[in-house]
Amino acid sequence: MAEKVLMKGNEALAEAAIAAGCRHYFGYPITPQTEVAAYFAKRMPKIGGTFLQAESEIAAINMVLGVAAAGLRAMTSSSSPGISLKGEGISYIAGSDLPCLIVNVERGGPGLGGIQPSQSDYFQATRGGGHGDYHCLVLAPGSVQEMADFAFHGFELADRYRMPVMLLADGTLGQMMEPVSLDYGEPVTVEKPWATNGTRMQRKHNICNSLFLQPEELERENIRRYQRYEEIKKNEARAVSYEMDDAEICIVAFGIASRVALNAMHAARAQGKKVGLIRPTTVWPFPSQALAEAAQRCKAFVCVELSMGQMIEDVELSIRCKRPVVLCNRVGGVIPSPQEVLAAIEKAEKLGGETL
Repeated sequence: MAEKVLMKGNEALAEAAIAAGCRHYFGYPITPQTEVAAYFAKRMPKIGGTFLQAESEIAAINMVLGVAAAGLRAMTSSSSPGISLKGEGISYIAGSDLPCLIVNVERGGPGLGGIQPSQSDYFQATRGGGHGDYHCLVLAPGSVQEMADFAFHGFELADRYRMPVMLLADGTLGQMMEPVSLDYGEPVTVEKPWATNGTRMQRKHNICNSLFLQPEELERENIRRYQRYEEIKKNEARAVSYEMDDAEICIVAFGIASRVALNAMHAARAQGKKVGLIRPTTVWPFPSQALAEAAQRCKAFVCVELSMGQMIEDVELSIRCKRPVVLCNRVGGVIPSPQEVLAAIEKAEKLGGETL
């Protein structure tokens, strides 16, 4: 059995990124993700890597673009307002078909908001976040172990599909401590014949570019990219199910909200209620098929999230509004209680009974 160590979520993901072969980190401090940068500041000089606190979030993401274009594994991290500043650079990276890892340890908003946990960047993460037609592959951890695992494997996904991968966490997961195993072995790497790392007089020059002035050429590039996105939807949509075999009510939650929802599910089961939980671990692509299958036998859904109701739209789209969906939410850094989720389950039971 692999040895486990007690680590904070922000530090565990940083160590996992190093295990994945990341030797280039560029960032800027902002609560509640600052420990990511602080950890890299200590570790990178010891392993021959590069840590650079950029002059701004805008500078940091463009440094990531440069290193990614050279074919090396690079990452950045921030919290909500900082990710907004990185939006233009993320769009450039996606438009240049470059792989990298971007970590968002979410805080409340809009605006400066607060430093407490939130999930209100869901739209920003799953709908691109910057300008133009593009997606990030978005991973949604629910524990410190998954913070590390998803950081490690996120680089592999980024390289495989030549696109930015975002790890969408929240302030609680970033700050909490849990036992974690970091025994990953050698990372999976892929050849990058497109990299701008010098011709060595053996090939033509490579160019990484997101500018296409001819409309037809830009259209072809966008269509080609979206064909790749369809492949990702088929191959990479992920969710974990709990007690769904006989469930009549299905809870959908991710991140820290899913841990509260799981406690509520167990409490509901103790009361004799047939309640299950689907926890998306990718929110783009969203695990729509798992929810569509659940809608064939469940009479209602409960969506638990730390926003005014963003993921609920993907839940409703996935089930094509065949069943009622009840929103259980808190915002501003407040986390819903199991009792609030239980109340939402009771409401869903009534609505589900009315629609049968």
